[in-house]
Amino acid sequence: MSAASAHPVPAAAAPEEASPHTTLTETIRIRLRTPARRRNLELVLLVGAFLLAGGALALVDLGTLGRVGGTMMLLEAVLALLILAVHVTLRVVAPDADPFLLPIATLLNGLGIAEITRIDIAKGWTGWDANGVKQVVWSAMAIVIALVVVLVIRNHRVLQRYRYIAMFVALALLLLPMLPLIGKTVNGARVWIGIGPFSFQPGELTKIALAIFFAGYLVTARDSLAIGGRRLLGMRLPRVRDLGPIVVVWLAAMAVIVFQHDLGTGLLYFGLFLVMIYVATGRFSWVVLGLILFVGGAFAASRALAYVGGRIDSWLDAFSKTNYDKPGGSYQLVQGIFGLSDGGLIGTGLGRGRPQITPLSQSDYIMASLGEELGLIGVFAILALYLLFVSRGFRIGFTGQDDFGRLLGVGLSFVVALQTFIVIGGITRVIPLTGLTTPFMAAGGSSLVANWIIVALLLRLSDSVRSQPRWVVDTPAAGTALGGPTARGAR
Repeated sequence: MSAASAHPVPAAAAPEEASPHTTLTETIRIRLRTPARRRNLELVLLVGAFLLAGGALALVDLGTLGRVGGTMMLLEAVLALLILAVHVTLRVVAPDADPFLLPIATLLNGLGIAEITRIDIAKGWTGWDANGVKQVVWSAMAIVIALVVVLVIRNHRVLQRYRYIAMFVALALLLLPMLPLIGKTVNGARVWIGIGPFSFQPGELTKIALAIFFAGYLVTARDSLAIGGRRLLGMRLPRVRDLGPIVVVWLAAMAVIVFQHDLGTGLLYFGLFLVMIYVATGRFSWVVLGLILFVGGAFAASRALAYVGGRIDSWLDAFSKTNYDKPGGSYQLVQGIFGLSDGGLIGTGLGRGRPQITPLSQSDYIMASLGEELGLIGVFAILALYLLFVSRGFRIGFTGQDDFGRLLGVGLSFVVALQTFIVIGGITRVIPLTGLTTPFMAAGGSSLVANWIIVALLLRLSDSVRSQPRWVVDTPAAGTALGGPTARGAR
């Protein structure tokens, strides 16, 4: 008489999926082989990313200096070694992690470094103070921090315990630029802190803390938020007593616009909350209500605050002489549009354009710089990389096994999507121009650190999703040959 005990064995991903007729030995082999294939695919994609990023830097050198090589190539080789260290670490601590996220982030980061270096050469900035060198240093720091995050956070559910700590951290980061000694105003926006030669934009880290807090809060409050009130125009509106959270976040977004003069960051935070509350409750009425609140608040701010009104006027009538000539007007916007048009379909070629004419071409307008030298085809290719990155993040979120992980995955991915849209939409005059940076590409250390942390968290989430046990396997009873019992159970 044999007594079989059930032990869970995680399922393998398609196409080598364990079936009800797969033996225990075969199931274990599939389970061990699938993560290895994922990591091997990641390695192949990383090699491709290294070649493309290195080739872009080589073309910049050829187009501007007529030679290849130098300090930047060596620095990029160091970055490649750090990325390979992350890859090796994933093989050990997160073998089921998504194989596309790391190569995409690597390629975007490398293209950004190549274009920043090209602008440095055009402006005569050389040595260790050049923006390209600083970008490499910040990239190295960001990759190391991402590696630490992957190693320290072995289970994403731990973050749910610290949701209120994340809220206080977010509030502290928002208030730091307002302090009299360390707060700095750059280009009219008070979103920087400076200590000696070191400067940082804490708002970039705030979006991660807010995503963690919103995910943890909505998991516990979504039942009450999902209950609808009266119907209006075919939608069931939320109850009045449940409007507290959205009003608080709206007031925080308005405070960022009013006190820090940063329209883009306010939109980013509020948009993040709207998407996460929609995913948590499934009610589109929350989105409609939120959009009405934000548009109304932004309109009021445009009438009361000169800088908001100026941004909107420059957007609506960018080519008028009044807006073009006035300080803080549409000069930057128009120069960027002319640069994009000069690039045409295939671009002028890396190192062959004049992107340095546009103010802040290495940071706020990095996409316009790349659009001039890579053309419309290059811009579409970069947008496709962002689209693939965000879609993989949404896939990780929607296939999560727990509510907190689903909300966190969607929130982190949407932050990248919305920030990319706000930046590129402003450059192409789809929406008013804001001061946000293009993820992974624009010059700036705070943005790089924050976005590489997002990559690390999504890698951890994806590993947790695929490592969930879905099949139950009968182990052999005493005296039974291994491989005799068959896998049974359901997803």
